[in-house]
Amino acid sequence: MSPLEALGLGPRGWGPALLEGALMTLLVATVALLIGAAIGAAVATAKLSGARLLAAVGDAYAAIFRGVPELLIIYFIYFGSSGLLTSLGHSLGREGFLGVPPFFAGALAVGAISGAYQAELFRGAFLAIPRGELEAARACGMGPWLMFRRIVAPQVIAFALPGLNNLWQVALKDSSLISVTGLTELMRVSQVASGSTRQPFTFYLAGGALYLILTLFSNRLFETAERRAERGRRRRGT
Repeated sequence: MSPLEALGLGPRGWGPALLEGALMTLLVATVALLIGAAIGAAVATAKLSGARLLAAVGDAYAAIFRGVPELLIIYFIYFGSSGLLTSLGHSLGREGFLGVPPFFAGALAVGAISGAYQAELFRGAFLAIPRGELEAARACGMGPWLMFRRIVAPQVIAFALPGLNNLWQVALKDSSLISVTGLTELMRVSQVASGSTRQPFTFYLAGGALYLILTLFSNRLFETAERRAERGRRRRGT
């Protein structure tokens, strides 16, 4: 089978499987980034709260998930949680192995890692907001929720966008590590196709090209969002 035939869209080609794998990679990275944003916002809030216990918990979380290798975290969350679920099932009379869905485990693992970095990103973005704007909002009688919605959230997102772009690229690449769980994302499809056709150069090159396309396309979207956010800051005079 020629490389073009192997990569084709025909019945013997792996083209559709590669495209489905790329879509799964994009989906995993998107969900992971959203999970990371929720975790990062919570950790950043804890570290900015002024409470020593909450700040210590936030620091511990960031230190653990930034210091432990990503692959080890994926193994721990996927195999560890599956082991606990199986033990719980046996205690309730269930038999056999009870595994956590690979997509959920992989997105949660990558999201937990991303959240440790997003926490510092959001904390720095909040500290970059001019204090005068917050004081003026309080003086105008804005409540905490209204001030968050109109002042804090828009500026935190605008200041954090360049860093979020970098963390998105990292999440996109880290999603390749989820192949160890058996999820049919882009890396897993490339591995299976390489072994099935004995054409590793062809399929790893194709997989790398698809990763590059996803990276360049998403980078363009983030750059567009950054330009719009910058125009908004100029209109506000910040």
